[in-house]
Amino acid sequence: MIEAIEVRKQFSGREIIHGVSALFESGKTNLIIGKSGSGKTVLLKTLVGLYGADSGDILYHGRSLKSLSQQQRHSLRQEIGMLFQGSALIDSLTVEENVMFPLDMFTDMSHDERRRRARACLDRVNIQSEAYKLFSSEISGGMQKRVAIARAIALKPRYLFCDEPNSGLDPLTASVIDRLIFDITKEFNITTIINTHDMNSVMSIGEHIIYIDSGNKEWEGSRETILEADVATLKEFLSPLSNALSHKA
Repeated sequence: MIEAIEVRKQFSGREIIHGVSALFESGKTNLIIGKSGSGKTVLLKTLVGLYGADSGDILYHGRSLKSLSQQQRHSLRQEIGMLFQGSALIDSLTVEENVMFPLDMFTDMSHDERRRRARACLDRVNIQSEAYKLFSSEISGGMQKRVAIARAIALKPRYLFCDEPNSGLDPLTASVIDRLIFDITKEFNITTIINTHDMNSVMSIGEHIIYIDSGNKEWEGSRETILEADVATLKEFLSPLSNALSHKA
């Protein structure tokens, strides 16, 4: 569980996040949605600690992020998996080596142990053994995302952050990635936070959703209730989806 308490963040004197509070539960896919420039990416990066909050606090199962020592932050980092927008695989490493990378950085496991763990993670995301020695330039975008997920879960994280995980993917591949993130969240009881503007993701895996507009949390709920939200800017944001559903009806 991660709790944000009145989190504020500014750059060059301009406040981007305005006192956002939210509770992100374990074992659920928690989505942050909003249009481009709404502040959702800044909020995600502040929650994960890439940006320091200017005020407020962020609690990881009760641990105050701002109060942690450098050593405690290092320990917490080992509990966090991160899935970046562009997959962020290391070009000079093979698929297998990319997944081993956080194990190399943060564990004292033997080489064989790290390799076995990496292969177990690759197997979990349905990457076959013939791909282990390939480089990122030799695999598809969808496969790159799956490798990135394998790397993100290599350290058996309690917390998983996903920044626009479906960016650049076709709808079918995006659906596969959504389902994989959802299943892994349930299987390992992870606190998963996903930053997205993909409405297909919202309606398929959005168990807990917060809507951000101009740095403010304007709505909170689930995919079952989002179409009933009485927030003008959210209705506008959802209008393409609402129109599509109306045509189907």
